[in-house]
Amino acid sequence: MPVPLAPYPTPPPAPYTPPATNGGQSQLVCSGCRNLLMYPVGATSVCCAVCNAVTAVPPPGTEMAQLVCGGCHTLLMYIRGATSVQCSCCHTVNLALEANQVAHVNCGNCRMLLMYQYGARSVKCAVCNFVTSVGASASTTEQQKFST
Repeated sequence: MPVPLAPYPTPPPAPYTPPATNGGQSQLVCSGCRNLLMYPVGATSVCCAVCNAVTAVPPPGTEMAQLVCGGCHTLLMYIRGATSVQCSCCHTVNLALEANQVAHVNCGNCRMLLMYQYGARSVKCAVCNFVTSVGASASTTEQQKFST
C-alpha cells in the first residue's frame, strides 16, 4: 500500500524590498584604466578593482564636464572651468572650452558639423581633412555678440 506524501510547507513570503536606486552612489572615471567607477556618497577616494589605481573623488557640489580626447578619442571627465585636460592614456593636452567660447560650422566638403574656437580663421575636419574657412568678420561679430 502506497504511503501518502505530505506537501512541502510553503515558505513565508519575503518582505518587499524596493529596487536599489542610485541615490547613495556616484560615478567617476578611473584615473588609471578609464573604467566607470561607482562609489558611495561621502567617499574621498576610490580604488579601482581592475587596475588598483586610486582616484580622488572631487568635493561635493563640484560640477564635472566631459570631452573626447583629440589624440585617442577616450572620454575624459574634468572639473568644469578647467582650461586644459591631459589625457591619462595618450598624454595629449586637450583644450577645455566652455560653450560660449566655441562656434559651429559645417565642413565644406563632407558637411560634418565642426566645432571651433571663436576667432579661428579656419577649421580642419577630422573626418575628411578638408580645411573650411571661417569668415573672420563673421566670427568677430559672433564673438562681440556673446561677450556683451
